[in-house]
Amino acid sequence: MRTPVVLLAGVAPEPMTSATLALQLDLPDAVVVRHHIDPLEGTLERVVSDAHGIVERNLTELEHTCVSCALREDVLPTLHRLAGEKRWGAIVSHLPVSAEPVQICEVLLRDPRLARRLRVASVLTALTGPHVLTDLLGDDILAERNLHTAHDDERGVAEVACSMVEYADAVVLCDGSGPDEATGLVRALARPEVPVVTDPTLLDAGLLVGHLHDHEATGCWTKTLKTVPHDAHVDAGLWRLDLRSERPFHPGRLLEDLEVLGSGHHRSRGTFHLPSRTGQLLEWDGAGGQLSIGREGPYLRRTLGTRLILTGLGRRPDHLADEFQRLLVQPGEETAFKGAGEDGFEPWLGPTRAVA
Repeated sequence: MRTPVVLLAGVAPEPMTSATLALQLDLPDAVVVRHHIDPLEGTLERVVSDAHGIVERNLTELEHTCVSCALREDVLPTLHRLAGEKRWGAIVSHLPVSAEPVQICEVLLRDPRLARRLRVASVLTALTGPHVLTDLLGDDILAERNLHTAHDDERGVAEVACSMVEYADAVVLCDGSGPDEATGLVRALARPEVPVVTDPTLLDAGLLVGHLHDHEATGCWTKTLKTVPHDAHVDAGLWRLDLRSERPFHPGRLLEDLEVLGSGHHRSRGTFHLPSRTGQLLEWDGAGGQLSIGREGPYLRRTLGTRLILTGLGRRPDHLADEFQRLLVQPGEETAFKGAGEDGFEPWLGPTRAVA
């Protein structure tokens, strides 16, 4: 019988600690594993505790202080070892702050040795209620809050927090629900069926250690190519814009004006393609004014197209839809890209000849 694991994620230690304590009280037969990365000291701290107190404490020096190294060298081996002891009915894994749980879920899908003992029961994201709007739409970077996991960790708080909410099976807003729009924004980003509570004591621990996590459903929601309709209602004070076209972006105009759609206090996700990179689907991932683009993979006929979904607060900016249309390849421009060399996106996407 596999041991259920609750993966706890967040971008601040305080709400994660509050959620952990609430789960530990409601799950007396569970063991809690807390991991903390110190990028300055180059260490990974592990504390294991249960209802009777601290079981073990360990400090490990990491060759590279990054989330991937921590997961590989200690987090997953520890979860596997504790499940093998058969002393506890469940495991609550308090991940390092800003570590994204998708990595653990994907490893368990690929590694049958680990999967024989462990199953992800749920992914819980814990945020600070009063700071939700800043965390999800602000322009802070993790290093500015001393929450980075490596010296070269340049991730934005918003891109990490948004990703965690979208991947979560449940979300808890601690220290009060925050501004009126906070819960609505979280609900707009999370999967429609995901419970969002405004106090750790309202968490349903029994539900979290059950079979809440559905990797396929989560993947459908979080993939940059959204297969889930986004015409659902959003709360008052929020806006959502679903921009679609069968045409690709114009490489020159897009490169020059990326900030038109990528900047601003909103969340933007989607896929696009460029006529200079035929056969390649590209991903768009933006939050809080920071934007990442990358290679998603080859596209099929059914996935050909450009689609961006933007979600924000307040009054929707009037210019976004028009700017989206302006950045697309216009009729008569298609032939200009045949046999073209560089398109300016090489630093992010590699050479164009590699995708011809």
